[in-house]
Amino acid sequence: MMNKFISLLSFLPCLLPYVWAEQEKINFNRDVRPILSSKCFNCHGPSAKSRKAKLRLDVEESALSDRDGVRAIVPLDISKSELWHRIVAKDEDEVMPPPESKKSMSPEEISILKQWIEEGAKWEKHWSFTKLDKPIPPETSNPGWCRNPIDRFVLKNLDQRKLRPSPETDRRTLIRRIYLDLTGLPPSPAEINGFLNDQAPDAYERLVDRLLASNEYAERMALVWMDAARYGDTSVFHD
Repeated sequence: MMNKFISLLSFLPCLLPYVWAEQEKINFNRDVRPILSSKCFNCHGPSAKSRKAKLRLDVEESALSDRDGVRAIVPLDISKSELWHRIVAKDEDEVMPPPESKKSMSPEEISILKQWIEEGAKWEKHWSFTKLDKPIPPETSNPGWCRNPIDRFVLKNLDQRKLRPSPETDRRTLIRRIYLDLTGLPPSPAEINGFLNDQAPDAYERLVDRLLASNEYAERMALVWMDAARYGDTSVFHD
């Protein structure tokens, strides 16, 4: 089970382009919410203290409501959506996010919001409240290459890009990748030699299990959550 988990982590970056290619429509939680959260919620989010124009873009009812004939978002109609006019405005007094916020939208982000509105501006609950769907592994050009269902997603993405899988790496490179992925640290010369000399069929699995049980792996995983929580030494002093 743990080995399958590690395989999923290792191939997750490969899965994302596949998902985008297979699912052409904009997904609110994946594509839109991060843009609104980083560029809009500071002035139009949950904080009543900093909210401007009494507009909340984190709540569907507020974002779609009529305000004296003006609506921030009009599903299927980009021309009547004030949000669209504001994010493409050239006037510094009209453009959103405002210049003083030091935030700006990239052409890709603007394109995503445009496509989202034109497709109906469908909202979704936060991902943590959304039921997970088990995807069906796709058909591929070389089923014999796939060792598990994840490989089928990876190979499908490669097929779409007209790319071929790289050959299996050597054991010295493999152990470096495992260590750097799970602990963030390279293996020592002794650890490399030990793996190279271990010819048992389950050498890879035992190595992964040992690293998963290590303090270094725990520290690396904790770092991800500390970053997500925006931990910093100064925040400890303030709190």
